[in-house]
Amino acid sequence: MSYYFNTIVSSDFESVREKVIEELKKEGFGVLTEIDIKATLKKKIDVDFRKYVILGACNPGFAFKALTAEDKVGTMLPCNVILQELEDGKIEVAAVNPKASMQAIENRDLEGIANEVSEKLKRVIEAL
Repeated sequence: MSYYFNTIVSSDFESVREKVIEELKKEGFGVLTEIDIKATLKKKIDVDFRKYVILGACNPGFAFKALTAEDKVGTMLPCNVILQELEDGKIEVAAVNPKASMQAIENRDLEGIANEVSEKLKRVIEAL
């Protein structure tokens, strides 16, 4: 089982970013955090890096269910979605596969939640 779902998109970075956020919203996710890796690495260690953004996405209903089932699951939240510019100018979008990450926790109550969230994130990726 892969730890992520991904797709490659032929468009400009900002348009893809906006489309990802729109598709996440359709599946009940909001973006809690946005980390611009390129800008951060330039500022902190003065290196040039490709465009790379990490979106911290959260579906509040599923987050609540997961936290109720396992109080330390917050160490694995929110669901990260990355956008990175490839050498050919295309954009790769990848989302964490919650089923893979939840296998590390021995709690059967999380299985169904992880399955549902995985399906939602898979639909986001497929919609791009």
